[in-house]
Amino acid sequence: MPRVSFTANLQRHLDCPPAEVAGRTVRAALDAVFAVNPWLRSYLLDDQGRLRRHVNVFVNDRPVADRARLADPVADDDEIFVFQALSGG
Repeated sequence: MPRVSFTANLQRHLDCPPAEVAGRTVRAALDAVFAVNPWLRSYLLDDQGRLRRHVNVFVNDRPVADRARLADPVADDDEIFVFQALSGG
């Protein structure tokens, strides 16, 4: 099963430990995480279900191509990494 991990920055604000979840797309994997932690959905996705501008998702070492539908495929041994873009100085 794909593994979904979150940066320590996100974990400070929300309970989001790494999880192995079922899913063949990024959307399906994230939906499995949201089923356990529904608060996380609104933090990562906008009201249209797209990734918020300040959130980035990678599958292994490549950024997701489909930020709207999150339809990028994932395999059982893939790592989905979610992080919040930081700015400031």
